[in-house]
Amino acid sequence: MTIPSDATPAFFSRREFLKQSVLMTGAALVSNEALYSAGPSDAIGTPWRAAIIGHTGKGDYGHGLDVIFNDRENIQVVAVADPDPSGRAKAAAQSRALRQYDDYRLMLAREKPQLVSIAPRWADQHHAMALAAFKVGAHVYMEKPFAQILAEADDLLNTAQQAGLKIAVAHQMRLSPGVLHLKQALEDGLMGDLLQMRAYGKQDARAGGEDLLVPGMHLFDLIRCFAGDPQWCMARVLWKGRDISRQDARKVTEQIGPVAGDDIEAQFAFANGVQASFTSRSKLREAAGHWGIEMVGSKASARILADACPTVYWSKTGNGETSGRTDPGRRWENDPMLNTAEAERGFIPANQRVVEDWLKAIKNNREPVCSGRAAMKALEMVMAVYHAGLSGARVSIPLKDRTHPLKPA
Repeated sequence: MTIPSDATPAFFSRREFLKQSVLMTGAALVSNEALYSAGPSDAIGTPWRAAIIGHTGKGDYGHGLDVIFNDRENIQVVAVADPDPSGRAKAAAQSRALRQYDDYRLMLAREKPQLVSIAPRWADQHHAMALAAFKVGAHVYMEKPFAQILAEADDLLNTAQQAGLKIAVAHQMRLSPGVLHLKQALEDGLMGDLLQMRAYGKQDARAGGEDLLVPGMHLFDLIRCFAGDPQWCMARVLWKGRDISRQDARKVTEQIGPVAGDDIEAQFAFANGVQASFTSRSKLREAAGHWGIEMVGSKASARILADACPTVYWSKTGNGETSGRTDPGRRWENDPMLNTAEAERGFIPANQRVVEDWLKAIKNNREPVCSGRAAMKALEMVMAVYHAGLSGARVSIPLKDRTHPLKPA
């Protein structure tokens, strides 16, 4: 099985994983140098100027993206931008920013940071914010979804590549110790041949299109981590029991672009006969368990319960649970996070793992593991679902159409 180059860094031992994962929450309990063999102070040199872009009430600061630079001696947060005064003041206090702006463009022009956190969950301004950051020579860490359409994502990737800048996207599960350990187990043959993956969205009030684009982005990113790039997609997308049309496109509270459907079943094909599915159905809302992915191998199966730091379950029988909703089995004893405290499993340490890799990617001039390209490929899987659902036909990937399939032709 071919694994994409952005899938994982070198495999670490259990002890090294724990050392990299026990990150501070709130005040610094230990120095960063005690957590990493190559500490953050060595990652990019000293000192670097950082800035944060947020929008309280309209996407706010994602999952802790206002504090990703905290407790790093080599990084100074020079400013935060937010048009909302109270939200701006709160973010400035939490990030320890020296200055505040109501306009991110003005902040970038005056402060000229080298690192920028683009924090809003709403993706409607991600493209413009990232381009403005690139214009002043800043590397970007961005909340997902990466962009609203593939054409925007392509533009950001091309612009960053031409400028020699690195993009990291907050797909934190990709770098969680349990996921990396499971990936190594797969590569070492402990699961045998990977045969099938079954991904289940949260299937809550957002079941269908919103589930596909928000939690689903994390799941598609993980699917690619294990199986590489998909070759084609087939899907059925329903709205109130009937197949969708473009006229069923709707906006949701978070400005992430149009969505459609309350019932989605999608199939993806990968190299070496690997198949993957994605399910999000409103009719399963009451029965839905924890969202995540089941992986079926010829020798063993695993289940990933999705979270900032996922929980991994393991079965040596090789018989996957088809419902995706029952008892996941026993905890995987090789999971490096098996006995860690709850504070070590939250978004602050999860972001720190991604940030650390991003900083080292800048230093070593390589792509981050949670790269912009990986985020674009996850978004492409979402768009492939809509293309297949609208056409009723199998859709080849990569997609030639880089616009949004739900927008009028």
